[in-house]
Amino acid sequence: MAKRTRAAHVVTIKKTVKGKEYRTDLLRRSFRDGEHVRNETLANLTHLGVEKVEQLRRTLRGEKLVNIDDAFKLTDSRPHGHVSALLSMARALEFERLIDRTPSRKRSLALALVVQRLLAADSKLATSRSLDDSTLCDELDLGKVRTDDLYAAMDYLLERQPAIEKRLARRHLRDATLVLYDLSSSYFEGQTCPIAMRGYSRDEYRGSLQIVYGLLCDRDGRPVAVEVFEGNKLDHQTVLAQIEKLKSRFDLSRVVFVSDRGMVTTANLSALREKQIDWITALKAPQVKALNAAGVLPLSLFDDRNLAEIDHADYPDERLIVCRNPLLADERARKREALLRATEAKLQPIRERVERGTLRGEGKIGLAVGAVRDKYKMSKHIELEIDDAKFGFSRKETQIAEEASLDGIYILRTTVDDQFSAGDVVRSYKELAKVERAFRTMKSDDLAIRPIHHRLEDRVRAHVFLCMLAYYLEWHLRKAWAPLLFADENPQLAEDPVTHATRSADAIRKARSRKTKFGDPAHSFRTLMDHLGRQMRATMTIAGSGSCYRIAEPTEIQARALEYAKTVPTP
Repeated sequence: MAKRTRAAHVVTIKKTVKGKEYRTDLLRRSFRDGEHVRNETLANLTHLGVEKVEQLRRTLRGEKLVNIDDAFKLTDSRPHGHVSALLSMARALEFERLIDRTPSRKRSLALALVVQRLLAADSKLATSRSLDDSTLCDELDLGKVRTDDLYAAMDYLLERQPAIEKRLARRHLRDATLVLYDLSSSYFEGQTCPIAMRGYSRDEYRGSLQIVYGLLCDRDGRPVAVEVFEGNKLDHQTVLAQIEKLKSRFDLSRVVFVSDRGMVTTANLSALREKQIDWITALKAPQVKALNAAGVLPLSLFDDRNLAEIDHADYPDERLIVCRNPLLADERARKREALLRATEAKLQPIRERVERGTLRGEGKIGLAVGAVRDKYKMSKHIELEIDDAKFGFSRKETQIAEEASLDGIYILRTTVDDQFSAGDVVRSYKELAKVERAFRTMKSDDLAIRPIHHRLEDRVRAHVFLCMLAYYLEWHLRKAWAPLLFADENPQLAEDPVTHATRSADAIRKARSRKTKFGDPAHSFRTLMDHLGRQMRATMTIAGSGSCYRIAEPTEIQARALEYAKTVPTP
């Protein structure tokens, strides 16, 4: 007699007839009939569909099937893509070794401060709370971070600043290279910081306390060093410290120091000569006028050229390169005319009051005129006539014409030899625009160097240094991401160094189409960071098996950005 077993299983039979596949799913039970094992079909399961049949097959094998909602729970989800990109570039730059060769939690916290500055620039209290809003703490294995930890990391960064700047100089500065230097300022919220003082505000926050800071960059605009000064420090008073830094700390035997005309004093130039440092700068407006009055400026040559080199006894052992930018000339003429008209518009109501007899007396008329005459800095071009019952004004046409003849003209002065052509000198001086770009970025919402809320002098210095390091990381990311941004990937070298540089054909095409060469939407740096932040990392808890991470699949743009961020771009 056949002995039937209780074991049941699912059998799938597939046949192909005339190129068409037929599938049959059967529920069977095996039994022994003497020496033979036979199968008994209990049911045809084909009508249930493949998915349900597979579930039954797994159940008969002894697997436990549970509801997916009960088995998996999404317990956390944080932005991850932008963190991954920033840390990838930081690792490519060996940022941690740049900070300190010895691993430590403080080093990781310092890196976290730099990266978080680009993720969301905020106060240290807000930063300690927002660090957990992304995967940054997990990626750096920081655990719980308190506000005091971040302040300690700032102090640590300030202690390491000389060593970090020396390593940056070793990376990016070589003998006989250009060093760009410029100065800016940022205003304070508060009154108690000892180096916060009133001075010339480049933020146009007049009357506010401020600090001044000077930035040294290589010729490509990469920041190498930053130094903070009291808020009332004048431009030329900061140069000697930079000379000492280049020669003593960075041990550079020969460099070309490029600075704006505000840095130029006899003492500074003598110090540069003494240290055997060449320099490129520009003459100030009164010096240009003096040369013009002496009749040595070749203004007639500028009818068919924009560049000429001259010599003058007042500048021995120097080269003077006279440039005329026609676009700048047109802009200055337009601006002067607009300011003259605005000044006349302020003076006209006073003349009408005098004519109506409602304003009398030379003193009273003079007070009314004095309140408005120099609002637009044009009083030098306005002739005034005032007595007890009369007021008139007119333009000093001869003086205006003399000034207009110098519109668009500036003169560079340098000690570099003939290895630098006149065009090379002009291009080198124009590289200062890259330092200005660094200041704009550091003052933008991306890095938010201002307003400064710190009260302790060392914390202010650490804050500025932190923003410089964050810009250093952003500079490299912008270069690496140039194909994805509106940036010009291949800037053209203008044949005429004086005129405004033109963008490449690819950059113009990108700006017009607003698409990259890949066909994706072109981004700004901030919108690309925001897009990367949409790539999430989820924490999932699995019933009985602990938890695991899952990172969302990147979009095509995210994948390219993450790939580009792994390599340090070449200049």
